[in-house]
Amino acid sequence: MHLYLVLTATSSLLSKTIKLYTRASYNHASIALMPSLNDLASFGRKDLNNPFIGGFVREDISHDFFLSARCSIYSCEITLDEYKHIQEQINYFHQHKEDLRYNLLGLITLAVNIDYQRNRAFFCSEFIATILEDSGLYEFSKKPHMVTPQDLQELAIFTHIYTGTISNYLRQLQKQALILEYA
Repeated sequence: MHLYLVLTATSSLLSKTIKLYTRASYNHASIALMPSLNDLASFGRKDLNNPFIGGFVREDISHDFFLSARCSIYSCEITLDEYKHIQEQINYFHQHKEDLRYNLLGLITLAVNIDYQRNRAFFCSEFIATILEDSGLYEFSKKPHMVTPQDLQELAIFTHIYTGTISNYLRQLQKQALILEYA
């Protein structure tokens, strides 16, 4: 069993603005428990056309917005107990998504290195850092609300498995499935 970390860079105005400031290759992070990424979870846009309406989201990678996105995908081997715990955490976030907010203020304070934590509000890398710590997979040397997508990219628990567009990643998975089916 594996946990998948997906770092993306889309062509949206917000994404380009963040990249201009951070100079980082990727500015959004999501996690999934399946290699197909059908269960991709994060904190981000609830409405793809409005970057200011955000919260907990199950991201639909079949949408054009994501298909053309550049990404790097990492995997981490996990036990059945860790898998179940992470799945329970994600389900909790999903069940309480109306009570949770996107932490835009936290994103701004992180950018200027101010330690400010909001209750029941997360941005993408803060959400993933919280999941990793609560599941016991990784203990950060800083608070989850100070963790960036670049910090996640550098974690030794993850192995890099792919870089390219999400659409090409999905094509690779389909080819692998066909090969296994006819082998």
